[in-house]
Amino acid sequence: MKILRFFGCAGTLSCLLAAAPADAQLTVQITQGVADPIQVAVVPFGWAEMGAAPWDVAATIGSDLQRSGRFAPLSRTDMLEFPHAAPEIDAANWRLLKVDYVVVGKLVALADGRFELQYELVNTLTGQRLLGQAIPAGRESLKLASHRASDTIFEKILGMRGAFATRIAYVAVDGSPQARRFRLMVADSDGANPRVVMQSGQPIMSPAWSPDGASLAYVSFEGGLSSVFVQQLASGQRARVSARSGINGAPAFSPDGRRLALTLSRRDGNVDIYLLTLATQQLARLTESPAIDTEPAWSSDGSQVYFTSDRGGSPQVYRVGAGGGSPQRVTFEGGYNARPRLASDGKILAVVTLDRGAYRIASLDLERRASRVLTAGRQDESPSFAPNGATLIYATRDGRHGVLATVSVDGRVQQRLAGGDGDIREPAWSPYLQ
Repeated sequence: MKILRFFGCAGTLSCLLAAAPADAQLTVQITQGVADPIQVAVVPFGWAEMGAAPWDVAATIGSDLQRSGRFAPLSRTDMLEFPHAAPEIDAANWRLLKVDYVVVGKLVALADGRFELQYELVNTLTGQRLLGQAIPAGRESLKLASHRASDTIFEKILGMRGAFATRIAYVAVDGSPQARRFRLMVADSDGANPRVVMQSGQPIMSPAWSPDGASLAYVSFEGGLSSVFVQQLASGQRARVSARSGINGAPAFSPDGRRLALTLSRRDGNVDIYLLTLATQQLARLTESPAIDTEPAWSSDGSQVYFTSDRGGSPQVYRVGAGGGSPQRVTFEGGYNARPRLASDGKILAVVTLDRGAYRIASLDLERRASRVLTAGRQDESPSFAPNGATLIYATRDGRHGVLATVSVDGRVQQRLAGGDGDIREPAWSPYLQ
C-alpha cells in the first residue's frame, strides 16, 4: 500500500475511476480572479477582403486576456468606435469608458495565400503606442498566431510572458469498469482542439513533455506490465525506452532532452531514481535507499533532481545532484509533501501536501523557505507549472468527476477546466512551442 500511495500522488489512484469521453473539449470557467482587473478593449480587427475574415483574432485575444483572470475586456456592444490602427484611437473616448489599454489591428491577406496578423497596443492614459507587431500565419495557424499576440500583449502590460500559445497533456478514460479505454490527450492551453495521442485498454499515466514540446514520455501498461514510451507528436512514432523488470514509472525529461529521470525497482525490488540516456540506453542509479524514492523532477539547469522519498518516515521532497551524492531534504513543514515540480526560474517548488486532512497543492519559495497552500480541494494532485512559472495546472475532483484546474502562484486567480461527466487526470503543461 505504501507504493500505491506514492504513485497515487502521481495520479494512479484515479485510474480505476470512470472518465469523460476523451474527444470532449474542455471548457474553462474562471472561479476566482483578481479583485481589480485591468480594463482592456480589444477592437474587432480590420479585414479588407470579400466575405468574412477567416479568424476572429480580436475574440481570441480578448478571451485569452479574460481567461488569465487579470483583465476585464470591454464588450464590443459598449465600444464607441472601431479603429484599426493606433493613430485612429481617440484616447479620451476610451478613458471615458474606464479602459486602460486598447488593442487594434488588421488581418491582411498575402499574395502567397497566407495572412499577416498586424496588431498594436495603446495606453489610453498617455496615448502612447506600446507595441506594434506583425505575425505571418497560414489559415490553419491563425488561432496560434492570435495566442502569440496575446502572449506579447500580456507581457507588455504585466512584465511576464504569457502562456496562451502552449498546450496541455492529460489522461482521460471512458467506458465501464469492465471495458475501460485510456486515452492520452493533447489540447490547446484553453482546452480547445483536443486530440488523441495514444489510446489503450490498459492504464496510461504520467505524461511528461520534452523540452522542445515535440514529444511526450509516458507510462503504459499495455501487455499487463509497466513500460515507458517516448512518442513524437507530429508523426505519432513512438519508442519503448524502458521495460525493465518491476516498476517503470514517472518519466521526466532533462532540460537538454537527452536523458529521462525514471522510477525503477530493478532486480532488488527497491524503488529508486535512475537516469536513462536515451541515445545509448545507458542507465545510472541516482538514489540507493531502502525507502521508496519516486516522482523525479529536474532543476531548470539540469544540475539537480528533486524527488519524493519516505526515508525520513513520511513522504517528503529531497534533492540530489544529477551526478550523484547525498540527498538533501527540502520540505519540512507538514507530515506529507510529494510530487515536486519546479517553476522555470527554479525559485518556486510546487508539491502535493496534506492540509487539514485533504490533499492540496502548495508552493514553497526555496529562497525564503516560505510555503503557501494554494488550493482548497479534498483530492488535488499532479501539479504542473506553465512555462512562465506564473500558473499551475492540477487535477482535482468535482463531486464524482475528475476535472482539471489552474491556480496562479499567488493563489489569486483560479479556473476550472471540465470535460463533461467522468474523470480527467494527470495534466502536464507544455513548454513554449518552438
